[in-house]
Amino acid sequence: MAGKIGVYFDQQNIGGGLDAEALAQQVSQKWGDLTPVVKVVPVLAEAVDEITADIEGSALDGVLLCGSSPRAEAGLYRFPVQVEHVNLREQCVQAYRNPDKSPVDVSCAPELLTGMARDYVNMGVVKLQKSQVPDSAAVAGVARIMVLGGGWTGLAAAAEAAATGYEVVLVEKSDRLGGAANNIPMASPLASPWEEKQPSPLAGRISQVEGDSRITVHLNSRLEKLEGQPGEFTATVATPSGPQTCAVGAVVLATGWTPLDQKFLAPMGLGQNPAVVDAATFGKMLVAGQVSARRIAFVLDTTLAEDAARKAAAGAAESAEAASPAAGSGEEGEEKAFVKENLESIRHLAYSNAVNSVGMLRLANTVCEKTDDACQAFILYKDMTVPGILERFYKKMQDRLGVMMTKADVTAVREAGGHMVVECKNTLLGMDFDLEVDLVVLPTGLVPTTAKDVTVNFDYRQGPDFPDLELFDGFADSNYICFPYETRRTGVYAAGCVRQPLTMDACEEDARGAVLKAVQCIEAASRGMAVHPRSGDLSYPVFNFVRCTQCKRCTEECPFGALDDDEKGTPRPNPARCRRCGTCFGACPERVISFANYNIDQIGSMIREVQVPKDFKKDGPRVLILACENDAYPALDMAGERNRSWNPYCRIIPVRCLGSVNAIWVSDAMSKGFDGVMMLGCKYGDDYQCHFVKGSEICSRRKENIAETLNRLGVEAERVEQFEVAIDEYDKVPGMIDAFVDRIMAMGPNPFKGM
Repeated sequence: MAGKIGVYFDQQNIGGGLDAEALAQQVSQKWGDLTPVVKVVPVLAEAVDEITADIEGSALDGVLLCGSSPRAEAGLYRFPVQVEHVNLREQCVQAYRNPDKSPVDVSCAPELLTGMARDYVNMGVVKLQKSQVPDSAAVAGVARIMVLGGGWTGLAAAAEAAATGYEVVLVEKSDRLGGAANNIPMASPLASPWEEKQPSPLAGRISQVEGDSRITVHLNSRLEKLEGQPGEFTATVATPSGPQTCAVGAVVLATGWTPLDQKFLAPMGLGQNPAVVDAATFGKMLVAGQVSARRIAFVLDTTLAEDAARKAAAGAAESAEAASPAAGSGEEGEEKAFVKENLESIRHLAYSNAVNSVGMLRLANTVCEKTDDACQAFILYKDMTVPGILERFYKKMQDRLGVMMTKADVTAVREAGGHMVVECKNTLLGMDFDLEVDLVVLPTGLVPTTAKDVTVNFDYRQGPDFPDLELFDGFADSNYICFPYETRRTGVYAAGCVRQPLTMDACEEDARGAVLKAVQCIEAASRGMAVHPRSGDLSYPVFNFVRCTQCKRCTEECPFGALDDDEKGTPRPNPARCRRCGTCFGACPERVISFANYNIDQIGSMIREVQVPKDFKKDGPRVLILACENDAYPALDMAGERNRSWNPYCRIIPVRCLGSVNAIWVSDAMSKGFDGVMMLGCKYGDDYQCHFVKGSEICSRRKENIAETLNRLGVEAERVEQFEVAIDEYDKVPGMIDAFVDRIMAMGPNPFKGM
């Protein structure tokens, strides 16, 4: 715990709205020997040497910097002691507004503004006082990466990892390397000028991997078990010669894809007529020299199949509702599975559109070349999705002899007179027509291998596979927007079509990104640091096992599988798996889990430092805002920067995630006399944005229990509310806060105020 704290006020950033000297004097009077150094400096960024001298001369073990947001200048200050920031600029001076919403000149330092600043400074002091320097949780940091999958992406990942100096273990389930790329002898453009397809470089890449002494290749093999934690995983590989174990630091998941079941495109003839094939099958036919058709329709409109899937799903849902089977019955489960499977089929086709668009351009071009332009290729599309620089290839194909493209609604695919007929409506030609062809090629839905197979086989309490994959329709990624390549299991990074449908050039880039993440993870684990989103965080959860009741809430709610059980059912931490969100201690009813620099008592003490007035009518309410540091807190900063002010009766405490909010903090606030508690967190649900996956959702469930407790105590449950905020909704946050404070004003004071 910090026993000697230096407090520094940044005159440049707060002097225009606050009396920094008066605040400094207040700190000295209140905290005495705890804060032996309290200074107002003209420019904080220029006082680094002065602060460093104070640390040595006064034996300080903590530094509190009062000025701008920690998000603005935290990187400027690296001291050999604990450092905390008090946000007196963005979320105090710049955000201040009179309670009656009238304009104010902050240079006159209104009492409410001064009181707000005083509360924040006191909260900052006690936060440091209740904080400790974490012990090291460093692990071995094995400099070896396992790559699962020997297709194009896996080969690229293995080559990249070996080039960094790491050893590589490459595991491929089949008897040859290359995967689906073996069926692509001519690839879409992979290099400048991006206008022509080119011979696949697969053979050269395989030779490179097989000839690299740092890479060990296992064919006809699979990962039987992965146990341990990042930096010191133990992998058991089932090989033809028997199980082999090896230590690895991280894993790159590049297991690729399987084609969508043909039954979902049956309404368009797939699986019903040999003259209808999907693109993946057509590629194999080309390689084998089995294509004799001379008029070929490449169809990129699957509306027929999508409508059929929706109708089937709707019919199954109606049937289940009409039958009203008993909850949990096998019949109901089958109906729900049928609905889910049909809806997933639609999404996998949509996800794969860019790959199919580029692939069909390549296939049409290839078949024309193989027949010396005697073939006619008709590309009928609803949406032609060509990513990035491959637009040049698309434009070149528009002028390709033998290739005709048109946007069209394909309303039927049928056989007539020994030919296949594709009915086309709403075409760019300005007319509807029936196209007679010898062969119809439909898109291939790329289904990630994780949707059908357990590819990693974790030896974790939470099970052998990735959790909640239905949220991503099987794709192995935990947050597409913020953390590409990352999965729900720390130390395992996805690349290629197991992460999202990608073209070959994009798969290669994906491999590089995943390898970089794997290397970062191993290096971080060897230093005891967290990986994203709290990169560099040295803290980790510490358990007081004497009071643990083995309730399993922490192990069940951890989004990343960081906790196992020992033989007695007691949680067994794996610090290198942990991403430091604090969801575990938010879940713990006994409050036996803490981080050295983020714990239940620390936040509770900060809440108790706020001066809550007893006279509600005269001095107004007090509202506690617990703001997620990932989206809500930055949104508040951006609002303040733009002088979008909010009610000054609020006090903001950043939390790592709403999943870390423990019910005791709400109790502390109500006992202190706060009139309301507002929790600002990320959006959750299907379109979630939570950096820790389920933090906001978990908090929402806990809030229901809090509401029941408040009702039993005679306190309105409406005094505690959770709001969803995206980082770019800074313009909406002040309105949310003001509306909530208005609601509290209408409700009146907390019944416990003054008790």
